[in-house]
Amino acid sequence: MSDATLLAAANTDDAGHGSADRQVDKTNDRRVEETIDRRFEDTIDRQVEETTDRRRRLQRLLSDYPVLVMVAIGWIFAILAVALFADLLAPYGYSKLDLSARLAPPVFMGGSPAHWLGTDELGRDVLSRLVISVRISLLVAFVSTVLSATIGVSLGFIAAHFRGWVEQVVLTLVDFQASMPFMIIALAVLAFFGNTLTLFIALMGCYGWERSARIARGLTVAANEQGYAAAANEIGASPMRVYAVHVLPNIASTLIVSVTLTFPEVILLESGLSFLGLGVQPPMTSLGNMVGYGREYLQSAPWILLAPSAVIVLTTFSVSLVGDWLRDRLDPTLR
Repeated sequence: MSDATLLAAANTDDAGHGSADRQVDKTNDRRVEETIDRRFEDTIDRQVEETTDRRRRLQRLLSDYPVLVMVAIGWIFAILAVALFADLLAPYGYSKLDLSARLAPPVFMGGSPAHWLGTDELGRDVLSRLVISVRISLLVAFVSTVLSATIGVSLGFIAAHFRGWVEQVVLTLVDFQASMPFMIIALAVLAFFGNTLTLFIALMGCYGWERSARIARGLTVAANEQGYAAAANEIGASPMRVYAVHVLPNIASTLIVSVTLTFPEVILLESGLSFLGLGVQPPMTSLGNMVGYGREYLQSAPWILLAPSAVIVLTTFSVSLVGDWLRDRLDPTLR
């Protein structure tokens, strides 16, 4: 075989090998591209799933904890902080007079930064009086609501425990209380006995107890029929322990919702009586007291009335909103 023939055969072999190598390279390239595409698609799918999960979690979070409810809870905590630290937050004494700054407008109406919310007809700082008024009004509302709930729950337990004529007497009292206009009764009592803070709080504590009594009586009767209260009695627990330790924790969620309904009502009632001059008396101050004194200057100095009015509206609205949210969260029939 000649050299030319050998050279041609070698070239043919090289060409065949080169073609095979190119096909192998193309196959490898396609495999790499397919692997990259699959990884890219998997990455996209994971990102889409993660985004969808985040949206679902966010929607669930907003459904369980609405923004408006969270704002209301924030306002309630802010008001509680103001009430607790009123002495530190008030820039002046709430009864300090400054006749040279009488009826000074607030800062947002061109007033001096020395009085952020202006002054009243005697030159008293509105912000300082507002801070102290929040403390007094919340104190009256809180103690009165606790007193009302205590009376109602106690009478409800008594009615559910003794049944018979005792239950009928309690239910008659409940119906009598619900049928009487409490504002008229309060006006009569305060006008006849005079007005002190202790008497005023005790009178406010008699408001709304019939609601708690009805709820406590009905839930306690249902709890007694479920058996765990009877089981506690069988092992020797006293009635006081049965109702305080076993029954009350099981009905507390419903009672809490009832309390959140009573609390803003007491705030409005205190504000109304103070507006009429039969609530918190000078030199003490309250939100309703400020509104009552500010009504005479509604045209010339509206900031005296508007500041406490805004606090009353926002506080009662927030407590009512949180109460409705708690009812939806705690009531198993609404889930």
